[in-house]
Amino acid sequence: MNSTVSAPGWQKSVFDVLREGDVKQIAYVPDAGHSYAIQAAIADPSIEDVVLTTEEEGVGVVSGAWLGGQRAVLLMQSSGVGNCVNMFSLLEMCKFPFLTLVTMRGEYAEFNPWQIPMGSTTQQALELMGITVFRVDDPDQVGEVVSAAFDQAFLAGERVAVLLGQRLIGRKKWERK
Repeated sequence: MNSTVSAPGWQKSVFDVLREGDVKQIAYVPDAGHSYAIQAAIADPSIEDVVLTTEEEGVGVVSGAWLGGQRAVLLMQSSGVGNCVNMFSLLEMCKFPFLTLVTMRGEYAEFNPWQIPMGSTTQQALELMGITVFRVDDPDQVGEVVSAAFDQAFLAGERVAVLLGQRLIGRKKWERK
């Protein structure tokens, strides 16, 4: 990882769990909340970074990685969960292990009203599709929660999502000109 890139410690702890867990592919739609993990994956020659045009493609990518003998993780924003609902049936029917890390929008100090409907129902949408949900809002607990979710996904073979609360990322501000 480029030493000039700085990030909150919780973002580094997310990537550390993935690297230590032998993740070989990280699929994502670019997102500021996941920027450290994305940049770290790009810089790490042992991890393939897979840029998606839409989040539901990531469900196929991580499923295909598992079939090919690799661990993969899907990084997305809460607004992308709605795009994945139909594809989540693949996980349920095939019982693939699955881990997604979801940065939340539509909650704490949200300025964009379009983010609120999906942000307020992200957890319920995931749970309706059979995905276990963990949530973390305390930066000191991110590493432990992501590690626990990782184990539940890849050791117990479950489908798991970690919601990274909007307070972790901080207030987003609308840029007025």
